Amino acid sequence: MKPKTTDTEDRVAVVTGGGTGVGRGISLALANGGVAVAVNYSRSKDDAENTAAEIERVGARSLVVQADVAKEVDVVRMFREVENAFGRVDFLVNNAGYTKYLDHRDIDAHTSEVWRRTLGVNLEGSFLCSREAIRLMTRNRWGSIVNIVGTAGITGLGSSIAYCASKAGVLSVTRSLALAFAPEIRVNAVSPGWIQDTRWSTGMEDAIEQAKRATPMRRLATIEDIVETAIFLLTGSHFVTGQNIVVDGGRVVY
Repeated sequence: MKPKTTDTEDRVAVVTGGGTGVGRGISLALANGGVAVAVNYSRSKDDAENTAAEIERVGARSLVVQADVAKEVDVVRMFREVENAFGRVDFLVNNAGYTKYLDHRDIDAHTSEVWRRTLGVNLEGSFLCSREAIRLMTRNRWGSIVNIVGTAGITGLGSSIAYCASKAGVLSVTRSLALAFAPEIRVNAVSPGWIQDTRWSTGMEDAIEQAKRATPMRRLATIEDIVETAIFLLTGSHFVTGQNIVVDGGRVVY
């Protein structure tokens, strides 16, 4: 989905985990609307650089910036680099995520290390990036943030208990920030269900088939489905804030 030019002219976006999967799709969609995009990565340097090269090919500006979003010092440095390069931030997509697949009944496997890393990246990372983005957005009294969450934050069913808790926390932070910073800055969330053809679903073919059968739309989401919704919330609807749109083909209705 290509954003409207009037919504994206001279705008700057930061997309965490922007080099692969949904993050890459959102980065390229924004670039197609003329947005300058800072593509963040933690470890996937080659993917981030390839995405940035594609952004440049469509005529938009790009910046590749490494940061572990769970580390405050990294996040502060990242937004300083973005500010130095582009002078502003208008859009933020908190897409970077971490999980470790654990049986929910295996309580002993849910170690303090698992909890710290999962909540550090997913929950605290989203807040830290939002905090730094909002500091820059308030200068222009305008901004839009989208958090990529997932249905695990609603259902309590997911790759681990820590993962579900982290995503539920992001939904809470989404609402709190939306209330605190309206009307200048809008904050929303997108909750994908299973997404086909991503590295998160690699090796889980049986579970994917089960998910398809349990989905009223009889298919899984594509990356494009999620990108379309994220772009709508970022640029296409100026009267929506504090909301979470579930994109899962009707499997979770709430």
